[in-house]
Amino acid sequence: MWTRQSEVGITESQDTLPESPLQESTDPAEIIEQLLAIGTALSSTHDLEALLNLILTKSREITWSDAGSVYLIDHSGDVPMLLFKVAQNFSKPLSSLREFAMPLTRNSLAGYVALTGRSLNLPDAYDSPANVPYQIDRSIDESLAYRTRSVLVLPMQNQQGDVIGVLQLINRKIRPDIVVTDKNALEVTQPYTDWEKRILKSLASQAAISIERNQLQESIENLFEGFVRASVQIIEARDPCTSGHSERVADLTVRLSEEVHSITTGSLRLFSFNHRQLQEIRYAALLHDFGKVGVPEAVLGKAKKLYPLQLEVVKHRFALAQRTLELDCAQNKFKYLLEHPDHPRTHGNADHPHCQHCQALTEFDQQLHQVIEQLRHYWELLLEADEPRVLAEEPLAQLCELARLTYRDIDGQYQPLITSEELEQLMVRRGNLTEAERDVIQSHVTHTFEFLKRIPWTKQLQDVPTIAYSHHEKLDGSGYPQGLRQAEIPIQSQAMAIADIYDALTASDRPYKRRLSVTAATRILWQEAEQNKLNPELVQLFEQRQVFAVLGHNLTD
Repeated sequence: MWTRQSEVGITESQDTLPESPLQESTDPAEIIEQLLAIGTALSSTHDLEALLNLILTKSREITWSDAGSVYLIDHSGDVPMLLFKVAQNFSKPLSSLREFAMPLTRNSLAGYVALTGRSLNLPDAYDSPANVPYQIDRSIDESLAYRTRSVLVLPMQNQQGDVIGVLQLINRKIRPDIVVTDKNALEVTQPYTDWEKRILKSLASQAAISIERNQLQESIENLFEGFVRASVQIIEARDPCTSGHSERVADLTVRLSEEVHSITTGSLRLFSFNHRQLQEIRYAALLHDFGKVGVPEAVLGKAKKLYPLQLEVVKHRFALAQRTLELDCAQNKFKYLLEHPDHPRTHGNADHPHCQHCQALTEFDQQLHQVIEQLRHYWELLLEADEPRVLAEEPLAQLCELARLTYRDIDGQYQPLITSEELEQLMVRRGNLTEAERDVIQSHVTHTFEFLKRIPWTKQLQDVPTIAYSHHEKLDGSGYPQGLRQAEIPIQSQAMAIADIYDALTASDRPYKRRLSVTAATRILWQEAEQNKLNPELVQLFEQRQVFAVLGHNLTD
């Protein structure tokens, strides 16, 4: 015999009902053991969807429920919404149902429980009390040829008592293996008992804590992901020439590491990477150049051997030297004319071949022209030497000649046309950096390590600083900053070194060099491997598995 208790629940006369599956075990220790086992399973599940499915599965198992669903409350928008997250139905598989959001109102069973925090225990959802605001949506039953009868809806509350979601169970069966249809639902289902409600309320509380823990973990990871993204943005703002480099290196390194994980032969078979380790590799790769924030911007963005301001100053010196030569020539001619008043004025500046004075004046002009041409030659030589490419011996020798030239400044003092510092920069045989500047650039690795080691990494990410610190090391010990050898270099760093070099060679955004093809870049990687700089097995894997395809590259590029 059934009696209505309130608008939010219906109790049952215990002597007229079939036994609950929970009541089959009257040993409290056994029930507690079941709940502890479920709690352990919930605690060990970190994926939200898997967690919600586990909550629903265990709830259905201990109550012989045919179906059920889980809702979460979403406060991210201006108006709170109820998210339909997962659903299960033993009799009617629900593979086609997807997550959706619905208004958080009292009109639905789940919405009512979410807003009030009160449970609903309905013996027959089609026969709800007339004075309640909620009602079941029968359209789903109609579309599935199904019949919802008994329903238990419970709030999932966190430790602060806030409702974060709703657990809804449908059709408590008389036997767990029965298939429920719209024809037999009244015969094979039964109402939920208060006993089950109390047990499931405890389970719902455990579930809420697990969900909140999962959401907190996800929030922390999103927060850190945002921090990493912001850090990468800072790097690229400091060095616009390498925009996108960190992302590309991360994509290449992770992809190469995934390929290493799949290897079953050779020395690489000893290495494997799970999801967390791949995440560790990705963070290390994204942040491998963060130390560039400690490198002077002028050195970091240097495109040629001389800095733009230096070149402008040298240009003004050359212009001043030419004007001084022209002024000296004019003064010498004027002085000559004063010393030789017998020069016919009718000749003016014209060159009269039979006039010795005109010939003397012409010699002044010729000497000036010769010196200016020499000056222009040296200027063109300087511009050529300023380009960051391999410098031949002849230009190097002429640069030494240029270093000996002087000009008279505005104070009448003789100064070198180019300074010793400028000459040192122009004499760089390859590239555009002096040894001192190269040391400054290379210091970014140490800056990166000093920055990363200050972060309180979790156990799963604790090697991020070390991986990033070693990405410029070479197998033969010629790398920097520690001069490590192969056995001392993490395999993740060895993979990152390949990714870093490949991207530097194939990037199209470097103003100081042209982009190399995939084939040419791969050839250089092999040359480095043959010289014991890079791991040859990793280079082979990089090429054979076409890891570069992760960037959209192919061998025809």
